[in-house]
Amino acid sequence: MHNKRVYDISIALERIKSYCALQDRCQWDVLQKLNEWGLRQATKDHILEMLITDKFVDEERFSVSFCRGKFRIKNWGKRKITNELKRKQISTICINIGLKEIDDNDYNQVLEKLFHHKNNILKDKNHFTRKTKIASFLIQKGFESNLVWDKIRELSDK
Repeated sequence: MHNKRVYDISIALERIKSYCALQDRCQWDVLQKLNEWGLRQATKDHILEMLITDKFVDEERFSVSFCRGKFRIKNWGKRKITNELKRKQISTICINIGLKEIDDNDYNQVLEKLFHHKNNILKDKNHFTRKTKIASFLIQKGFESNLVWDKIRELSDK
């Protein structure tokens, strides 16, 4: 196991390059890792600049892969993805580019799939309580509330 504290810039650079090579990272992730290692601010800025120049860190690429992964694997909605990217200090432009990766048809299919899944799990007989629980589940997953309620009305009428 590696020691957390790093004293040599070349060692830190090699370790952070391998960290970035494992999966796409954003600048915020890299700075968090460099902070763990206890490096000075000037050193962190220099290393980050080198990583960006060598394309180890690319905010746009990170945003695209993050959006694609969180939607396909975890079934997150656009709101939750956007909030998580903002927490990682990704620019609005990069967030919008990443969200374009999510196809509207796929988005609606996932919303419908999650609706049916939650509907089958719930044991409540009261339709109002059932709809409320489904809506809060889907909104918590990050789907827009207007889409959720439209989908609930549409699927409940069937």
